[in-house]
Amino acid sequence: VQLQASGGGLVQAGGSLRLSCEASGRTSSSYAMGWFRQRAGKEREFVGRVTWRSGSTRYADSVKGRFTISMNNVKNTVYLQMNSLKPEDTAVYYCAAFMSSISMTVLRGDYWGQGTLVTVSS
Repeated sequence: VQLQASGGGLVQAGGSLRLSCEASGRTSSSYAMGWFRQRAGKEREFVGRVTWRSGSTRYADSVKGRFTISMNNVKNTVYLQMNSLKPEDTAVYYCAAFMSSISMTVLRGDYWGQGTLVTVSS
């Protein structure tokens, strides 16, 4: 599975941005897709995930109510809509593919995209 993330950029606090993650390859074997982020000097952290079959989503508390994950099964693309952005949302955002429910449950991505930088100015 190959993942191509895009959509990062510079935005003012309170603004919005939408990230995309296009999957190719063995996408039919993928169970779910997730978004993670890594802030400067911090470890990578979970942001949210969505399952391909049911569209079930789950979010980190820090983004709940502000970020929304959606998907386009035809395009094999997952989106991360980010609203009400805060300076602390500044990070490199990664998408990941979970190839099983186990991987998803333990938040261990099996395949990773290259990351896209989101910078939120105050």
